Amino acid sequence: MVTKSEAVERAEAYYDSGEADAFYQAIWGGQDIHIGIYRDDAEPIADASRRTVESMADRLIRSDASTRVLDLGAGYGGSARYLADRFGCKVTCLNLSETQNALNRTLTAEAGLAELVDVVYGDFENIPEPDDSFDIVWSQDAILHSGNRTRVLDEVSRVLVGDGQFTFTDPMQSDTCPDGVLQPILDRIQLSTLASFGFYRTELTARGFEESRTEELTDQLRMHYWRVGKALQDRYDEAVKMSGQTYVDNMIKGLQHWVDGADRGYLAWGIMDYRLTA
Repeated sequence: MVTKSEAVERAEAYYDSGEADAFYQAIWGGQDIHIGIYRDDAEPIADASRRTVESMADRLIRSDASTRVLDLGAGYGGSARYLADRFGCKVTCLNLSETQNALNRTLTAEAGLAELVDVVYGDFENIPEPDDSFDIVWSQDAILHSGNRTRVLDEVSRVLVGDGQFTFTDPMQSDTCPDGVLQPILDRIQLSTLASFGFYRTELTARGFEESRTEELTDQLRMHYWRVGKALQDRYDEAVKMSGQTYVDNMIKGLQHWVDGADRGYLAWGIMDYRLTA
């Protein structure tokens, strides 16, 4: 029997909630609920979020009908549908929220991509797929929710084929972040730690990965959390009707903690590419 960590269970309950589901669909980015890459501070959140998908897709080492992709923490499946439509590849969406999975399946069917995109319930600490199953493991801003990130990386290594690619983003702390300063953020997301570029570099190298390219884009993390916070304030009454005043007020406060942390140099974000060589 698979045992979920407490962090995974908390994340599942949160993303299954009606308040969170309404917020992420209406405010955060729609089909793409991850950090965006913005051209300016007025660009729509959904457009910037889709640009992150496009930027990551441009880095793929394999991108044809024979490519097998695993999307960890796939959310509503926007990235999976983009990859399947653009490249014709087969994408497996692994996601712990059945609320999100249901919409993913509906949108995928409506897009005519059900034969290419498979939506699987599960978590990245216990990937329900055989060894050597995928050419690419893809993940966007999901691994932070794990209470055992080294276990996640073990699983990524296990399901990737030799010379496979791990391309991902994750909200992190900077490598020079002082102890204790991120407690408001950690309390908000109910975690004890964040990863860092250095953490991933060390842990992935130890598992036989070689770093191909890391693009640090921490300014985009700051921009994204600021933009989402501004959108909540601009659409406050609408958001309260969807998610309730307590949820919205807490979200606005929590987003500001991320903005402040980025301004002080405590946070990090970027696109990371690694190849499995061992």
